[in-house]
Amino acid sequence: MIQVLGTHILLEFSGCAFALLDDLSGIEKALLSAAAAAETTVLESHFHRFEPQGVTGILLVSESHFSIHTWPELGYAAIDFFSCSPKTRFDAARHVLEQALAPRRVSHRIFERGPETTD
Repeated sequence: MIQVLGTHILLEFSGCAFALLDDLSGIEKALLSAAAAAETTVLESHFHRFEPQGVTGILLVSESHFSIHTWPELGYAAIDFFSCSPKTRFDAARHVLEQALAPRRVSHRIFERGPETTD
């Protein structure tokens, strides 16, 4: 049994347009909008565009973190949402990113995070 301290959502977006995944300002805006939609509080953010392509971004939120890593040449983005708040609106955040990045395929995994208990 696990003492649940938070929920971790892993999203896999495939079939996204190269230009969307390689646009640092667009990725930053989308992740910040997703955090707002999830009703989380952004404390800090950092985004980086790689050469020749790709963007990585992370938001430190008071509830935990949101992150994204893109491979434009593959049309792929790996996205993490982790929150210790049961009030986090994960579906709203996902919807914002799906609208912004227009993936053809989306898969997700949900993990409940916390220590194992002996009960």
